[in-house]
Amino acid sequence: MEILGNSLVEIAGEKAGILKKGVPAYTVPQPEVAMSVLKQRASELGVSIRIVPPLDPRQLEDQPLGLHGEHQYMNAGLAVALANTWLERQGHLDRIHVKDHGTLPDQFIKGLSIACLQGRAQIVPDLQVSSECKDTSCPLVFYLDGAHSPESMEICAKWFSHVTKKDAAQPGPLEQRRSGINSKKILLFNCMSVRDPQILLPRLLDTCAQKGLCFDQALFVPNQSQYNKLGSHASPPPGREQIDLSWQLSLQTVWEDLLRGKKGLNGTSSSGASLVFESLPSAIKWLRETSQQNQSTSCQVLVTGSLHLVGDVLRLIKT
Repeated sequence: MEILGNSLVEIAGEKAGILKKGVPAYTVPQPEVAMSVLKQRASELGVSIRIVPPLDPRQLEDQPLGLHGEHQYMNAGLAVALANTWLERQGHLDRIHVKDHGTLPDQFIKGLSIACLQGRAQIVPDLQVSSECKDTSCPLVFYLDGAHSPESMEICAKWFSHVTKKDAAQPGPLEQRRSGINSKKILLFNCMSVRDPQILLPRLLDTCAQKGLCFDQALFVPNQSQYNKLGSHASPPPGREQIDLSWQLSLQTVWEDLLRGKKGLNGTSSSGASLVFESLPSAIKWLRETSQQNQSTSCQVLVTGSLHLVGDVLRLIKT
């Protein structure tokens, strides 16, 4: 936001900077205020701009997209349009093979089905806890999505609600569902101070509630990695005595206020429903100890609010 702007008009203006004279441009359906900015800039450059519809799932020949979420069909449609244009301009259209009219080339289907992006709708079982568990399933699974805007937070909530319900309906090692085992939904959250938690957290909580999902607990932590503005000099991580948790405490306050107003927990009061940790490693340690101590309950942890946080969690649980 500090770089792109604080409104759709400002952000669209920055994004339009990628348009180049003589190069075809593609975009997906946008709010009118944003689309008008893109069209104006395209007109100034004499560039044709095409609005690409979402990909029709039938074109994939029953293959699922590698990236999860309904919104990914929008991204896939854009990717197909770009790839087709590049192949045409390079004279390589004859190198792709299409089986039937109405389906995509085999190469496109394969690429879309194996595409992956860490930190976006990613599911990672904690192998450290799994290796210490007598059962073959994993009692601690992280669901990671770097959503940090109201729109992406809603998409994240829909995804988490969908996959955890799917896990419950389809027992298996990854889904950590064993006979007689309960599941516990935990939120691990942080966002940058330029974001508004009073917009992000209600969108997350409301969307999950609409899907029948409630969180049993929420954890708020500072990011492990350092955030620096462009042009600034990196500073060493603060020492233990310098840790400032005022932002995390404010996030907790927003969360607790929401719970008091909406009863967002699984039949429990807001007392003890959330915790603030002074570091991400200490939160991971707590999650691991909690899951090990009570193996009759599986922990499904949604990590969201910041790509920095998601990246830090991935690094910590994979080391």
